[in-house]
Amino acid sequence: MIRCLIIDDEPSSQDLLKTFVGRIPHLELCGICNNAIEAMEFLAANSIDLMFLDINMPHLTGISFYKSLQRAPKVIFTTAYSEHAVEGFELNAVDYLLKPFSFERFVQAISKVKLQSDRPIDSIVIKADKKLHQIKTSEIHYLEGLGDYVKVHLVDKTLVTYKTLKKIVEELPASNFVQTHKSYVVNTQQIQFVEGNTVVIGTKRLPLGQKFKKDFLQRFNS
Repeated sequence: MIRCLIIDDEPSSQDLLKTFVGRIPHLELCGICNNAIEAMEFLAANSIDLMFLDINMPHLTGISFYKSLQRAPKVIFTTAYSEHAVEGFELNAVDYLLKPFSFERFVQAISKVKLQSDRPIDSIVIKADKKLHQIKTSEIHYLEGLGDYVKVHLVDKTLVTYKTLKKIVEELPASNFVQTHKSYVVNTQQIQFVEGNTVVIGTKRLPLGQKFKKDFLQRFNS
């Protein structure tokens, strides 16, 4: 079962989503919240797999709310305004439903949730240079955190994206990406060797901090 939460301030939208969720056997509706504040309280007390999240809500938008979550469930954004689509996909949303949407379109979105659950994470989408880039995780050498920005060092280029290191790490497969320093996360498949407190990837020598060394070596040797 996929445990779902509806977050929308419009009763008509809540009712439509509730009806659609009820038609699909492997979806379980666990709650309905009218705004982001209610949703925060609900998520603190309940485990959820998927949120249907309205973007245009009072006080705190769906986008801002989703960005604020430490460990966010999968999300399908809903809105009456198409201009938010790019930002929604930048956050690696499962899908983006433009109101009013049909049951057939709803089913398409749900099928993507199932596919994502069954498939290993082999790519992510990041925004850099005013473009959305789909990046294969295998091509990432390492990530370099610069406050609210991250340098994504790839095989043949470097992209700079406005996102924290923590947020990007949450989107990557934990089996391959390990933090070596407060500012660095490396792809273990790209490591040439480890020497003392240094991790070598290609021509780059990256620091291995004492705080992260034990966990890194356990993961790297496993």
